[in-house]
Amino acid sequence: MPRNHLVNETSPYLLQHADNPVEWYPWGQEALQKARQENKPILLSIGYSACHWCHVMAHESFEDEESAALMNELFVNIKVDREERPDIDKIYQTAQFLLTQRAGGWPLTMFLTPDDHIPFFGGTYFPDRARHGLPAFKDLLQHIAKAYQDKPNEIAKQNQSLQGVLKNIYQSTHTPVSLDQSIHETAKDELLESFDNVHGGFGKAPKFPHPSNIEFLLRYWHSSKQQGKQDTQVLHTAVYTLERMTCGGLFDHVSGGFYRYSVDDYWMIPHFEKMLYDNGPLLDLYSLAYQSTKNNYFKTAAQETAQWIMRDMQSPQGGYYSSLDADSEGTEGKFYVWEQQQLESLLTEKEYAVVKLRFGIERGPNFEDKYHLHEFTSLEECAQELSLDLSECSKLWQQAREKLYSHRVTRVAPSRDEKILTSWNALMIKGMLTASRIFNNNDYFTSAQRALQFIHTDMYQHGRLFATYKDEKAHLNAYLDDYAFLLDAVIEYLQIHWHSLYMQFAIHLAETILTQFEDTDHGGFYFTANDHEPLIQRPKVTSDEATPSGNGIAASALLRLGYLLTEPRYINAAERTLEFASQQITNTPIAHASLLRCSEELNHPPITIIIRGHKNDMKQWQQICQQQCNPGTMIFSIPVDEENLPEGLQCKFSANGETQAYICQGTSCQAPIKHISQLSEALDSHSNSTD
Repeated sequence: MPRNHLVNETSPYLLQHADNPVEWYPWGQEALQKARQENKPILLSIGYSACHWCHVMAHESFEDEESAALMNELFVNIKVDREERPDIDKIYQTAQFLLTQRAGGWPLTMFLTPDDHIPFFGGTYFPDRARHGLPAFKDLLQHIAKAYQDKPNEIAKQNQSLQGVLKNIYQSTHTPVSLDQSIHETAKDELLESFDNVHGGFGKAPKFPHPSNIEFLLRYWHSSKQQGKQDTQVLHTAVYTLERMTCGGLFDHVSGGFYRYSVDDYWMIPHFEKMLYDNGPLLDLYSLAYQSTKNNYFKTAAQETAQWIMRDMQSPQGGYYSSLDADSEGTEGKFYVWEQQQLESLLTEKEYAVVKLRFGIERGPNFEDKYHLHEFTSLEECAQELSLDLSECSKLWQQAREKLYSHRVTRVAPSRDEKILTSWNALMIKGMLTASRIFNNNDYFTSAQRALQFIHTDMYQHGRLFATYKDEKAHLNAYLDDYAFLLDAVIEYLQIHWHSLYMQFAIHLAETILTQFEDTDHGGFYFTANDHEPLIQRPKVTSDEATPSGNGIAASALLRLGYLLTEPRYINAAERTLEFASQQITNTPIAHASLLRCSEELNHPPITIIIRGHKNDMKQWQQICQQQCNPGTMIFSIPVDEENLPEGLQCKFSANGETQAYICQGTSCQAPIKHISQLSEALDSHSNSTD
């Protein structure tokens, strides 16, 4: 029987701890009131289900009777899933950094005073016995409890200071600065300076994918190309990084999808958890990269990632699951790695020859006496060295891959976190839609459509969006990221398939962002809505983190919707966001790639093409537009008989039912093009006029 208060939660992470001897509570009034009444400090533990070190600390301490007894005696213990409550996680990660001047992470372990919930001590993982310069967890518990009893004045003084910093940290005290092309040049130069020209990526291990920064480089290259001064170094930096990530062990060569990050400089050995929030933006990025370069590595990575998502990560109801654990059978990476004998026994001699050469099996094990697949030799080089045609070599690898996959699925699989998060689903929906459009794959569109329908039907109720869903229960009011990422995805959906229901949904999302999240005094958007529960801070984050900045995506999506509908309120909100964040962007431009994209599109509005006509006719017009336009162009095909259009689109009608196109930039549109023979010429002319 469960021994604590987590049994009725929907979070798989919280349910993992329902049988702990620790008297865990979820975050809520019951626990907070108990702490006040008993004058006990709160031990706040934040993690997530796929977190390796969360599991380690749980096994060492939270499942240990002696440790649990101390926790129960000295503290009120609250467990939080950072994926369900990113608001709480953002606040206490910031506080942890302010207290320790060290980067945070998971598990996050914070000790709060019971009356005001201000942390007076914190850290991340603490071991069961003293090592690596960290105290034993049981010793720490007793030390913290004693300090709380013996030093109330010192703690109160520290809390007052910390609370002041937390209150003011997101308030801009600077006069807005101009965000002209020079800030994009600075961001580009900083990325090139940190580029690892040997292994790809930026900086040293651990190496994260940073898709927002790579997309920034691709867009910068497109812009330079349009201006006739193509920056090949920028293109090389983006392309080489994407290639090394795909070839390396960050990519799952057997079943597709990307792991969270690489623990080394070489992209060889990953931290083996697979997160939806990584794979959505990476699917979008690799699809765009293929569109720009026609590099088959990128096509393979995108298509195999999409297949993995549809096969392993999409629920029967349509929504996408959150993550796969790094561990299986208590060992990190066990599900994914191979022994040489296994490879030899599973494959034919010819298949093994390709695998052996491509993945460097003769070099010896690279992960705890086993092999994690990391490409050392390309298929083209394998074919040449083995005296095979490239097509035959590729066929042998595909045969081998299918056999390895068939064997792998017989193993004990990592646990899957099956909660459905709106924000992460939106990132994957957009990735699937981009892949559908670029690879002309209807299966990807259908997958994205099912996920969007699920969110609209099951997670959007009575005009309110919810953040998480599991066990037929949608709950927790949605955050800025949920609204912003979903708005961005719906705009992408409307470019593939116009549906007035989703146009109205997009408008509602935009209006809610303005009414519930905007800081009307200073600009920008808070992470939580106006009616969210009071916490010790209301975050307003502008920088990209593991996911793109909610402020960046909100501003960009509002700007694009404003251009489409000629709605100045949306455009003005984007402009105010950039003004609020301008000093932060100037200080650390590469941390604000999402906002830089918005800045670029505000200064140089993208082309928007609106095609009106009959469905069969419009398809050919749309294909011409897609072939000639760059990735930033928006193309909407709206049937001639579509009703209930927003006011900004009603004037773009189809005369006499004939197909015609409107080419717009910002909120200004040219006269409609009425003959398909004129379309290519008009697109060329417009492109040249905006160089």
